[in-house]
Amino acid sequence: MSQGLVTQQEDFAAVCDEIRSAGIVAMDTEFVSEGSYRPELCLLQLAVPGREVVVDPLAVPDLSDWWQIMADDEVTVVAHAARQEARFCLDFVSRRPGRLWDVQIAEGMRTRSYPLNHERLVARVLGKKVPGTQSRTDWRRRPLSDRQVEYARDDVRFLLAIHQRQEQALSSLGRREWAEAEFERMIDEVEAERGEESWRRLSGVNRLDRTGLAVARAVFWWRDRCGEELNQPVRRVLRDDLLIDLAKRKPKTTEEVLATRDMTRRNFKRHAEALAATVREVLAGPEEDFPERIRRRGEIHDDDHVLGQLLAIALANRCAELDVAVSLVGTSDELKRLVRWHVHGDRDGDPPRLCTGWRAEVCGDLLTDVLDGKISMRVSPERDTPLAFERAEGDEEPGAETGRAGDPVGGDVPDGDPAESPFGFGL
Repeated sequence: MSQGLVTQQEDFAAVCDEIRSAGIVAMDTEFVSEGSYRPELCLLQLAVPGREVVVDPLAVPDLSDWWQIMADDEVTVVAHAARQEARFCLDFVSRRPGRLWDVQIAEGMRTRSYPLNHERLVARVLGKKVPGTQSRTDWRRRPLSDRQVEYARDDVRFLLAIHQRQEQALSSLGRREWAEAEFERMIDEVEAERGEESWRRLSGVNRLDRTGLAVARAVFWWRDRCGEELNQPVRRVLRDDLLIDLAKRKPKTTEEVLATRDMTRRNFKRHAEALAATVREVLAGPEEDFPERIRRRGEIHDDDHVLGQLLAIALANRCAELDVAVSLVGTSDELKRLVRWHVHGDRDGDPPRLCTGWRAEVCGDLLTDVLDGKISMRVSPERDTPLAFERAEGDEEPGAETGRAGDPVGGDVPDGDPAESPFGFGL
């Protein structure tokens, strides 16, 4: 594998053969997304132990061999913040990445540092400095300078060393499966971006009636087809807020479509008749084909927001104990979902994510016990974490070591001083 820029198909084939022999590779991409339907791949950076190469997709016509490697489960692919790389894999070979290791996610499983950009992650894990002078480069322009190629190589130069340290640390902590589950969840989310129900991700769509939902769905997919045909970003064809406005107003004529101020802009105005025709087609269809509204109960009571904030404090303290990034464990919406599930008995759909998988190992019964009034909280400035959550007197679990009143929450604790685990859910 040469150290320079790969511009010949046969050289690229040799790179792929070496990757298969190594069984592990670091990857990154440079792309431009501003002017096209899908991001335009401009560089592909690859590294096996000891060497890095930069592949020029504008000169190498067929990269399918690489994408097949990425989709297979025989080679570990190490990347940083790999959502776009996962999208490329789905786009080019219609398959999920097989053995993807995202160093940004993995770092959040062993420290509270998430998300770290590439430069800060390299500095934190390896103590090395990576220059970031080419972040605004137009990677479509050719020829590439030596400095640009070196910058691109730096993006993969340190990833394998970071992966090695993370893998060792997570294995010793018993968290490797946590990280692997989170890599898969990230890929699930990328796949869902283009699924049949992806239109429901539009902001404001849940406030529409069923007819408005039908219009939003139809216009969403019309916009997607139009963007692909014109090779334009879909929001350049029609902004999300204007799409929702059309779904609310349901205009049947060009004049009605243009009644909204921003619709008169040239790039939107040109589609006015097609939009009106799309709405008319929806309204002429049978109502039984309209999408059902998804019930969003939100905060059932005024106190739900306060309960969510209380759980956020408990969760943040627990994550500080375990040295895991709280933003990976649970969001404010997920905490409110737990409140609705546990306090108000809203059992529609799957159980809250905080009660399943590795997140259940982090939280244990802490959050539900807080909601049940079984846990008290006090400030403990002498501790590494400032708060102590303790099982209330009289609420000790059967068989737990109750000790004196005010002892930490009952349950297993790590070896050493029990006071170092205020929740008592040692891992």
